Order: sequence, then structure tokens, then C-alpha cells
Amino acid sequence: MLDLFADEAPWQEPLAEGAVILRRFACADAQGLIAQIMQLAGQSPFRQMVTPGGYTMSVAMTNCGEVGWTTDSHGYLYSPIDPLTSQPWPAMPTLFRELSDAASKAAGYPDFAPDACLINRYAPGAKLSLHQDKDELNLQQPIVSVSLGVPAVFQFGGLKRNDPLKRVMLEHGDVVVWGGASRLFYHGILPLKPAQHALTNEYRYNITFRHTR
Repeated sequence: MLDLFADEAPWQEPLAEGAVILRRFACADAQGLIAQIMQLAGQSPFRQMVTPGGYTMSVAMTNCGEVGWTTDSHGYLYSPIDPLTSQPWPAMPTLFRELSDAASKAAGYPDFAPDACLINRYAPGAKLSLHQDKDELNLQQPIVSVSLGVPAVFQFGGLKRNDPLKRVMLEHGDVVVWGGASRLFYHGILPLKPAQHALTNEYRYNITFRHTR
């Protein structure tokens, strides 16, 4: 399926205090981003991580950067070593850093300097349950999250799991940035519906930048 809106100029859509959707912001770089993801996955393959409670995540995942997010029997952690390969995670590509820098500045966070980049691959039916991003030591830094490929429904709530949820469709090239008052808001992705995209086939890819230390 072709992206009929790929040539639209980016625009901002407020989401909550401290949070904004930068619509189509990554479209111009999308082909290069996908190519880089494939290269990174050749070094540190996608895998479905198992939570400390024994649940196998439906989302396949890898990382790049100085540290990567992973799990073990004790909990969630950031590690400089990929437990699957026993090697350091691949370096964060320049294109990734440039996009993160531009998006964070556009959203009002000019000093964001990510040291970790999580790369999620969603197949049809994959989802991400409501959660907070709270494994980082520095919660003053925002989250920058890039959507590529098949669209997905993003849920964005509040500081409590049972707070009311906003549900918004994230499409190819959209970037969500949240920090400040909304930094610890619960969020997730509803099960991905079957679809096709010209660059990613049946998949949705999500690149999430974080500053962990």
C-alpha cells in the first residue's frame, strides 16, 4: 500500500502538557532509517524478550547506542552488552541521532542527548501493554518515539494506570515526544491490525530514544 500522504509537510499536534505529536516529521528520512534498522538487526538480531514474570513479549526488539534496554530474571535494566550476542550493542547511527536531535528541539527539548535507542518490530497482532518508562535514572529528559510503516493506535493516559486514555492513530513518519509533566504517563500500543506498507511490508517499526543516566 502506498503512503498517499508522504509528501505532506510536517505539523504539530498537542497531546498533553509536555507532549506533542510531530506528524510526518520522519517521512523524509524513512527509507534511510529502515535501511539502518536492517543493518543494526544484522548485528544484534530482533528477539522477543521474556519479562521477569515469564511473559514473552509479542513485540520483537533490539537496541543500539551506548546501552540497550533488556530483561533478566530480576527485572528490567539497561546494559552495554547485548545478552544474545555477548557483544556491545551497535553504535547509534548518525541519521538516528540527527532525527532525535531535530525532533526533540521541535518539541521544546533542546538539550536531549540520548544514549539508548530501542527498536521495536510489530507484526500483525503484536501490542505493547500500558506501562511507564521509568527505568531511566534521569527523568528530566524526554522520550522521542518514531513510527515507521504500518499505522498503529497509540494509547496515552496519565500518572495512574486507570487514568482516562487518549487513543490516537500513529502513521508512517509520525514522531511522539513527551517529557516534563507527562514524562511518566502510562502509554501503550493496541494490537497491530493486518496491513501493508511500501517500505516495511506487514510490519510497524518503532524507534525510541532515551537518556538513561
